[in-house]
Amino acid sequence: MQYLPRIVDSEIDELMNIMGAVLIEGCKWCGKSTTGAYHAKSIIEFQNPDRKQEFDDIKNTKPSLFLTGEKPRMFDEWQMYPVVWDAIRTDVDHSGLKGEYILTGSAKPSEGETMHTGTGRISRVLMRPMSLFESGESTGEVSFKDILEGKDIKGVSKLSLEDIADVIVRGGWPASIEVKSNMKYRFAQEYVKSLIHEEVRQVGGIERNPEKMQNVLRSLARNISTQVSTTTIEDDVKNNFDDDISRPTLNDYINTLEKLFVVENVSATNLNFRSKYALRTKPKKYFVDPSIATAILEIKPNDLINDLRTFGFMFESLCMRDLKIYTGCYGGDISFYRDEKDFEIDAILRTSSGKWGAIEIKLGAGYVDAAANNLLKFKERVDIQKCGEPSFLMVLTGTNYSYRREDGVYVVSIGTLKN
Repeated sequence: MQYLPRIVDSEIDELMNIMGAVLIEGCKWCGKSTTGAYHAKSIIEFQNPDRKQEFDDIKNTKPSLFLTGEKPRMFDEWQMYPVVWDAIRTDVDHSGLKGEYILTGSAKPSEGETMHTGTGRISRVLMRPMSLFESGESTGEVSFKDILEGKDIKGVSKLSLEDIADVIVRGGWPASIEVKSNMKYRFAQEYVKSLIHEEVRQVGGIERNPEKMQNVLRSLARNISTQVSTTTIEDDVKNNFDDDISRPTLNDYINTLEKLFVVENVSATNLNFRSKYALRTKPKKYFVDPSIATAILEIKPNDLINDLRTFGFMFESLCMRDLKIYTGCYGGDISFYRDEKDFEIDAILRTSSGKWGAIEIKLGAGYVDAAANNLLKFKERVDIQKCGEPSFLMVLTGTNYSYRREDGVYVVSIGTLKN
């Protein structure tokens, strides 16, 4: 099967030139093993049951034997044998060589399972399911590089509203990209089943109730793209799914989903503002891919077309996934702004160089003018002396055309955007 290039490829190559090892983290099925294998010359698959006894013996006698093989050597699902982390760190310390090892993992090991942090020896790369540009559905005519440099843009998306609904429900799972029939939606559904019944058991070796986990996922999906509190989820699970869940259990389930890279928090920005109103600091929760939400709620593409409010929330989730992927290569981060008067900006993008911009996410063309005005109003609240002028203001849409307005605000179709 032909390898589909990923945006993280260049980051992995760069890190392999300066670090002894690279850890590729992310949820299952997002393509970590395939990408790791693309950069490796030998592989150990720790999840292979036929070699479990062999792996156990090496672990208990001489962990450094894991490292014997052609370099770069890859360890798939390394967290199953955390001892390999310390073996790699020690070897890198002694040899001083670069680009020797690749680790991939879909869960974070428990506290205390590794002796050392790996700082200065092992670098981390976070991988997510495919963006629309990686899956070939964004034309890539508009790049963040050009936007950050203030250049004019133009582009025409080939995605209709129905197409956007389709890619939301299908998701960015690499195995689903080439499937043309409705079977492509099964990947997200099967992922959720695997998550509920198998993956959650791998975190800390704790038995968790599949039905309760499913109800927590349902509540998170019902509150996607919002500042949902633990109390809200607790009440939602109780009132809508007739399931009492204690606060400690709920916290454990949400923490487990975060350790599995399934749920991500987007924090409120700490940019400086002139506004006299307090900043709401509760984070927003997003699934790593919008198809997880549609799968757990059994939503089909036509359901989104017939419920534009839900469609809007799911579209924001899709955009946040792609924004995180595109900005990751700039060492950037995504936050949001909302004060106690409910003045809100969907996304604040910051790069490692200090450049930043504000983004409003709107599915339809009818909301573009209001979103652009909101961005211009927001710009007036910023303390330019402390955080500098924004490099751009952008309305990210599900419409067809990308262009720069006369007031300087970029209107960008998600179907034309790339890193």
